[in-house]
Amino acid sequence: MKSLMLLFSKVLYDIGDRCHTSASLDLKKVQARVEHEGLSFLTITLPTFGKDLEKGLEQGYVDRSMFQGFTWASGLPQLFGGFLDQVFNRSDGRLLENPSIDCIHGLRQITLMWAKMELSCTPERERDAIVRYIECEKEVKSHDVSFDTQKVAFERLGAMLFAPVFASIDREIYDGRSLPKHGPGSTADRLRGNAKYLQTEWPTRLEKMFPASESIFHSYSAYLAKYSSFTFLEPGEERPVKVVLVPKTLKTPRIIAIEPTAMQYMQQALLEMIVEHVDRDDILRQLIGWQDQVPNQVLAMIGSQTGELATLDMSEASDRVSNQHVRSLLHRFPSFMEGVDATRSRKADVPGFGVIRLAKFASMGSALCFPFEAMVFITVIFVGIERVLNRPLTKKDIVSLLGKVRVFGDDIIVPKEYVESVINTLQDFGLKVNVGKSFWKGKFRESCGKDYYDGNDVSIVRVRQLIPSKRTHVQEIISTVSLRNQLYLAGYWSAVRYLDDVLENLIPFPAVHSESPGLGKISFLGYSVERWDRDLHHPLVKAAVVKVKLPKSSLLDEGDAALTKWFLKRGDLPFADRDHLEYAGRPMRVDIKHRWVRPF
Repeated sequence: MKSLMLLFSKVLYDIGDRCHTSASLDLKKVQARVEHEGLSFLTITLPTFGKDLEKGLEQGYVDRSMFQGFTWASGLPQLFGGFLDQVFNRSDGRLLENPSIDCIHGLRQITLMWAKMELSCTPERERDAIVRYIECEKEVKSHDVSFDTQKVAFERLGAMLFAPVFASIDREIYDGRSLPKHGPGSTADRLRGNAKYLQTEWPTRLEKMFPASESIFHSYSAYLAKYSSFTFLEPGEERPVKVVLVPKTLKTPRIIAIEPTAMQYMQQALLEMIVEHVDRDDILRQLIGWQDQVPNQVLAMIGSQTGELATLDMSEASDRVSNQHVRSLLHRFPSFMEGVDATRSRKADVPGFGVIRLAKFASMGSALCFPFEAMVFITVIFVGIERVLNRPLTKKDIVSLLGKVRVFGDDIIVPKEYVESVINTLQDFGLKVNVGKSFWKGKFRESCGKDYYDGNDVSIVRVRQLIPSKRTHVQEIISTVSLRNQLYLAGYWSAVRYLDDVLENLIPFPAVHSESPGLGKISFLGYSVERWDRDLHHPLVKAAVVKVKLPKSSLLDEGDAALTKWFLKRGDLPFADRDHLEYAGRPMRVDIKHRWVRPF
C-alpha cells in the first residue's frame, strides 16, 4: 500500500506541474481516505470520480447528483478542485468553453489508473458475479420469446451483410475442408499441452459434421487402431463448460467458461474460416474487426473532433448474445449452421448452481464467442439505422456508411444521428448498452483502449499489478517495467524516477530499445552499452530476461499423435520450438534471469 501511495503522489505532482496548480491538499485528502478505507479507495471509489468526470464532459455540466462520497465546495467537488476549476465553471458547474486538455487528461489519469488492477475481490463480490451470470441467462431466455417478432429485418439484413461470406464457409464445411487446431489454454476435461492430441472423447453431435476419423487422426488406420479406447458421447453425456472466475479488478471478477477439448478443437477450425473470409470481403472488413483495433480508435478520434460519430460500449456483451440470434444469422446456410451448432456447448457447470442449460450462444472462452458477437451486433445496428430511415436498407446504404459504422468486440462506432435508435434496438434484442461508457453528446470519445477529447489523445496509463518489493515478485516486476516505460513515454518524470529506484534495487535495469530481449528502461537518450560482443560485433548490457518453463508433455512415444500434430501445423516453416513434442502448454511458472543481451 505504501508503494502505491508513493506512486500516486509522484503522478499527482507531475500532473500538478503540468497543469500549473498545487496538489498538496489533494494528496493529504487522498492519504486520509486510503488510511480509512484501504486499497478499495484507489481501485473502486476514486474511479467513480473519473467516471463522473467523463459524464460531466458528455453532458456539459456537473451537479450534486455526481461525485457521490466526495465533499463539495460551491459548484464543484473539493478534491482536485484546482484541476476542476480549469475544466468547469465553479459557480454553476458548466463546462468551460475552452477547458484545459491537460487537466482533463490529468484528472482521468490520477483517478482511473488504479481501476483495473488485477486483484482478487472478496468472496461476496464473487458470489454476486455468479448470481449476475445466472440472472443474465434468465434474461436471455425471456428475450428469446419476443425475438420472433423481430426476426424478419434481422435475417434480411444479416443475409445482405454476410451471404457471400457464409456461402463460402458453408461450401468449405460441406466439402470437409475444416482444419482444427488446439490452443495452449485449459480445457474442461483437464487435458493440457500435447495431451490434447491424445483425446479419447468425441461428442456424437461433432461426429455428424466433423468425423473423429478425419479430425483427430492423420489416417483411417490410426483411427481404427485407437477405436476400442475411444468414447463417443451422446448429448446427455457431454461435458459442460466449466464456469470459473479469474481476477479482473477489486470490484468484480471476470467470468469465463472453459470449453471441453473436442469443442474448442473444432471451434478453432471455424474461427479460422470466419476470420479469413471476412478479411477478404471488401465491405465486411471495414465494418467489423477481430485483431486490429486501430480503425476503431481513429474513428473515435474523428468523432471527438466532429461530433458526428458516437462510441458505444456493451455490457455483458458475450453473455447476452443468444443462440437464437446466431441461428437466425445462419439459417440459410445448413452446413455452416450445423457446424456451429455441433461445436457449441449447450450446458455449463456454474459454481453454486450446478449444471444449467444455456440459452446464450457462448460465454467468453469459446473461440466462436468473439466473431459471432461482432456479427450479431453489426446486424442489429443496421436494424436500428433502418428504423430511423423508415425504409428497407439497401447495399448502397451500407456502402455509404463505411467509415462511420464499425464493431470491434463490444466497442461500437455509429453516426450520432442514429444513436438513440441503435441503443433502443440493441436493447430490444436483449443486448445491453453501458450508457456510462457510451459517448455522443460532448467532445469525449473512447474506443478500444484509446480516449480522445476534441481530437486530443487523453488516454491513460493503467497500473495492473502491485509494486514489487522482492526479486521473486516476477509478474509484478514485469508489469512494473511496462508501467515505468508507459509513464516515461507519457511524460510523468517524477513517477518514472521513483519506479527506476524501485526496479534498480531488484534487477539490473539498463536503458534499452523497446525490442531488446532484456527488461530495461526506454529512454529518448538512447540505450546503454556495457560490453562489446567480439564474435558478433554488437553491444551488450546486463539485464533481466524473462524465462518461461513449459510443462513436460511428451508425444515422443506417441507416433500417431505426433504425426497428427505435424499435419495440423500451419505454414511451410518448421516448428519454432524444436522441443515441442516434449514440452507444451501454458508455462508452469515465469522467472527472470540476469544475462548479457543486446540492448536493441
